[in-house]
Amino acid sequence: MGRPVHFELGVQDPQRAADFYAKTFGWKTEKWEGPVEYWLITTGEQGTPGIDGAFEVREDGQPATVNVLDVQDIDDALMKIEANGGSIESGKSPVPGVGWVAYAKDTEGNHFGMMQSDPSVS
Repeated sequence: MGRPVHFELGVQDPQRAADFYAKTFGWKTEKWEGPVEYWLITTGEQGTPGIDGAFEVREDGQPATVNVLDVQDIDDALMKIEANGGSIESGKSPVPGVGWVAYAKDTEGNHFGMMQSDPSVS
């Protein structure tokens, strides 16, 4: 159904952002050990309303908030985005041990991401 399951906040200094959100809202952060600088955010206890997210280091310095939607078939979602007037910002890419990710814009210019879960992706 394409529910939001994750968010990304674009930051220049992830440690500074982590400190701000920890002191302000009690969020917990952990640097991801993947191939890009990405800090995972836990916003609350498991089983309570809300979603978790991440800080994504943005070299262009532009702030951004991106909602990531869960999709069953990322290839199908990409096809539907273009068929319905949206545009692809970055196509299907692997996230090792997690699945597939892609980014797009809707008809109004809003950026969003999609994630297809597949732990076998390497």
